[in-house]
Amino acid sequence: MALSPPFLFIWMKGVVFRNTGSSYIVRTESGDFWECKIKGNFRIKGIKSTNPVAVGDFVEFKELPNSEGLISNICDRKNYIVRKPSNLSKQLHIIAANVDQAMLTVTIAHPETSTVFIDRFLATCEAYSVPAVIVINKCDLYDEGETEYMKALVTLYESIGYKCHITSALTGEGVEEVRNALKGKTTLFSGNSGVGKSSLINAISPDFAARTGEISSVHDTGMHTTTFSEMYQLEEDTFIIDTPGVKGFGTIGFDKYEVGHFFPEIFKHSESCKFGNCTHTHEPGCAVREAVEQHYISESRYTSYLNILEDENETKYREKL
Repeated sequence: MALSPPFLFIWMKGVVFRNTGSSYIVRTESGDFWECKIKGNFRIKGIKSTNPVAVGDFVEFKELPNSEGLISNICDRKNYIVRKPSNLSKQLHIIAANVDQAMLTVTIAHPETSTVFIDRFLATCEAYSVPAVIVINKCDLYDEGETEYMKALVTLYESIGYKCHITSALTGEGVEEVRNALKGKTTLFSGNSGVGKSSLINAISPDFAARTGEISSVHDTGMHTTTFSEMYQLEEDTFIIDTPGVKGFGTIGFDKYEVGHFFPEIFKHSESCKFGNCTHTHEPGCAVREAVEQHYISESRYTSYLNILEDENETKYREKL
């Protein structure tokens, strides 16, 4: 019996566009989509994550005889952003990698996004070197009181240094400003369930649904189940990473002495604290608590800071870049 010739592996490079749970959809430099697997024991630099390969990762893979790919290497990441999985406290979940900015979509009502959720997300972006932007959606639905509260939030967060956009996916208000802010960047979109994130993306890019179908045709898991993060190309050099709606945002691996570093205004005032290892909770001569009392730091932000301090779990882990 004649022996079959050995299969010649073809090595390729690409970026991960979708995590389907059991496989990864990778787009090559030529624009082709490949369904790829990873080895069961695949780990990246010891990061204890539920997903060692993330959307946005640049990877190297080899073609297998069944026309699938096997990811063998992940290129160095410039950054990544994580959250604590709701059911696995000992591990982190990488939401996305190699992003230029994160846009957090929030709503004042219908439903209301809590400031604790906003601040947890912003603190995590600070911790993982991801510039953050706040998008307040559904502005067409707010009554007078809700509109005033919205304006107060914009004033608060822009005074800290976070750019805010006010939008309505329904009327188109603010959509062009967000579209311009996306140009030339890879942007992570996140937010609570029900804030209209997908509707906003559709308003930004009317052919968004067609682009989701292009990627979905690579495999048979169906179209855009919103179960995992997924990347789409809006323009030649403009990409968004859409994420499933989440109820909460768990921080992971924050040491109590460094949490204040991820709140810019708290970090600024902490330089005047009497003790270098001040936790800003009970110590004498704490400049942060004094700044809260004098309204230089908002009570809502300080409450969020204390809320993160309560995430005490010694088994939490955060790999430094």
